[in-house]
Amino acid sequence: MQQNNKGVFLRLMGYLKPHIPTLVLALILVLAATGSNLLRPVIIGRAIDAITEGGVFGVILRDFLLYITVLIIGTACNAVQMWILQKLGQNIIYKIREELFAHIHSLSLRFFDVTPVGRIVTRVTNDVETLNELFSSILVTMVKNVVLIAGYAAVMLVLNWRLALLSFVLLPVVVLLTRLFTRVYRTTHRITRTKVSSLNTYLSENLGAMKLIQLFHREAEKRHEFSYRSQDLFQANFREIVVYGTFQPLIYWISIVSLAAVLGFGGHLVLAGSLSIGTLYIFSSYVRSFFEPIQSLSDQFGTLQAAMAAGEKIFTLLDEDPAVQDPAEPKALPAPTKGRIEFEHVWFSYDGEEWVLRDVSFVIEPGQTAAFVGPTGAGKSSILNLIGRYYDIQKGRITIDGVDIRELSQQEIRRAVGQVQQDVFLFTGDIKGNIRLGSEEISDMDVMEAAKFVNADGFIRKLEDSYETAVTERGSTLSAGQRQLLSFARTLAFDPAILVMDEATANIDTETEALIQDAMERLMRNRTTIVVAHRLSTIQHADQIMVIHKGRLREQGTHQELLTRNGIYKKLYDLQLRAT
Repeated sequence: MQQNNKGVFLRLMGYLKPHIPTLVLALILVLAATGSNLLRPVIIGRAIDAITEGGVFGVILRDFLLYITVLIIGTACNAVQMWILQKLGQNIIYKIREELFAHIHSLSLRFFDVTPVGRIVTRVTNDVETLNELFSSILVTMVKNVVLIAGYAAVMLVLNWRLALLSFVLLPVVVLLTRLFTRVYRTTHRITRTKVSSLNTYLSENLGAMKLIQLFHREAEKRHEFSYRSQDLFQANFREIVVYGTFQPLIYWISIVSLAAVLGFGGHLVLAGSLSIGTLYIFSSYVRSFFEPIQSLSDQFGTLQAAMAAGEKIFTLLDEDPAVQDPAEPKALPAPTKGRIEFEHVWFSYDGEEWVLRDVSFVIEPGQTAAFVGPTGAGKSSILNLIGRYYDIQKGRITIDGVDIRELSQQEIRRAVGQVQQDVFLFTGDIKGNIRLGSEEISDMDVMEAAKFVNADGFIRKLEDSYETAVTERGSTLSAGQRQLLSFARTLAFDPAILVMDEATANIDTETEALIQDAMERLMRNRTTIVVAHRLSTIQHADQIMVIHKGRLREQGTHQELLTRNGIYKKLYDLQLRAT
């Protein structure tokens, strides 16, 4: 959803409201510096007239000291306002970045299913940084340039209205070019930002899959693909430079034509004795100075359009509503949470068209262990996602202890439901931090107790720095089994009433699997446990096993009951038995 320039600009200006006193101070300093710029040509012109008219040295010295004073005041004001504006800009950028990151965490998983990570990273880094110059310099500098243009025009009209009008003849052309440039530059810059997002997305994906690329020896093909995308970005940047590089010389050429006209007509007036040399100098200085802020404004319009394009993309992300939202007045689960789960005629689809689950109903009593089995794509993992309300169902009802999960806050659900996934994600940091995940309620002692309980303490203490051992990105220095044990410790530390495990023992070596199986049994004690497993040998002791096939619940019962029915479960069991 693209937004218009005015809407984006007004929303960006909303971030300035808390900083209005600082902005006013910066404007005062800018106006003081601007006034000093306006005075300098007048002082020099008076000194030139004094010299040509045989003035005394004292008059020249006075003008010299006055010029130095004005120069010092202008420089000091510029320095202070620059410091103030840079600090103001960084404060606002910090706030936007924090707000954007917090909003991203509030979005539902459906958003991340369809949005590349690289695009999100571009929004939080590149696009936010593009706004920095808008707040730190552009807004106040634009005010300064407008004041300069108005001031120069007024002084020029007072000095000699005929020369002033001659200087202003080409201003309509400048206005027309500026409007054209603004429109074209915004379009080209928007394309450039899109290409940057595309390239960042490609880099993020390929750097994350570097092992796979090298495994299949696809380095040359990936370099070729990168070269193609990089070429796209190069061409987009080049178009932007061409637009900018065409506009600037045109404005400069107009200023030279105006200056030539003024010098020609002004020289004629000097020879006729109706204009002094000092006044002609002042006027020629003002003509040059008059077009400088116009050129500067054209630069700032370009930066402003870049900021508008970045702001448009940022606000589009900020306007993204979570697909799963908390109710206005959420209920609380009964205390203590027992963990009774019921699916009542649940229908679910990820895209709203193809049903993943069809009229699924079952009950899991508190403390029971329920296992879901079935072929790949049957809908097993979707059931786990729905219990944690990572997605909302289209039809039916899901309850925890009799309360519809859509009447609960997501925080309340996640507090009650702990999930252990097949692919364990570890953050850069240390072992202890990856178990507590920043929760201040979990002490160091709680971390160690959780690790001991799930058999993770043994390998942790063998590490160089024990619980303070640094964890690299994604925990690449730890084995799959060690990462899985850490995920068990993490889940136990948060002490959920309901435990959800998705293929927790997949791809684990035999020795580590024994530790994990023991950890799982300990973790499952006194908890409602839901397990998804492809290896039926790991779930034979479950209180009930549910067979999901093509989105429907086909069979339900214990291991022995399902074997005697000679149905889908029996076929799956026989296939695995023959495979071994």
